[in-house]
Amino acid sequence: MGSYQGGATLEWWANRSTCLGEFDVLVSVRVADGNWACDAELGPGCLPDEHREVFDLLMDLDPIFTLRFDEGSEILVNVLRAGDGEHLALTAYEPREQVD
Repeated sequence: MGSYQGGATLEWWANRSTCLGEFDVLVSVRVADGNWACDAELGPGCLPDEHREVFDLLMDLDPIFTLRFDEGSEILVNVLRAGDGEHLALTAYEPREQVD
């Protein structure tokens, strides 16, 4: 795969049964220097104010979202704001090992 662009949904889950937010995004995935790079744009335009407030609150609580592609596959990602706030940088979430 050289690149991919298409629709997806960012979901923020409080637990395995409670999703507190779903946000439509347009994702662009590409290979750069042997690694993948992914960015997203929130919806076709700006989010309504009430959805923006929810998104901002969830980002402040924990920027780990489930990225669900339209065909059904999903991956946990860290979300970072980029530029004007409508653009996001996504990286694969890798949980830290717990030290006992």
